[in-house]
Amino acid sequence: MPKKAGVTHKGKSQSKEPERPLSPLAPVAVDPKGCATTAIHAKPFSKQNALTDLTAEAGNVAIAAPPSEGEADAELCPYLSKVLELSKSDVVLEKGGKSCEKVVKLSASTNPDEILEEFKKEAKKK
Repeated sequence: MPKKAGVTHKGKSQSKEPERPLSPLAPVAVDPKGCATTAIHAKPFSKQNALTDLTAEAGNVAIAAPPSEGEADAELCPYLSKVLELSKSDVVLEKGGKSCEKVVKLSASTNPDEILEEFKKEAKKK
């Protein structure tokens, strides 16, 4: 069979994998050490602390503190520990200390499904 002009055949190693749909646990992951982590988009200068929305990328958290001098970060972890019913020492800011995009590590033995459910409950309260 003759080859068509202008058509190239890619080997299997060059083919792209089909895009996978986002995991329903996208904002909650488990790190290599087995600790749960969650992506947070912080919104400082809010009237009150609240989980305002949950997207595939992150949980949007309104923080009633300014971002200066780490005040918003200092308020974020205790708020999340309250929402998730964990001790304050089990909720630690891992990345994003000077950014709105943060990663919070949950060092207690937690199930990502349970974390996501607690976030969904809290987001519905707003």
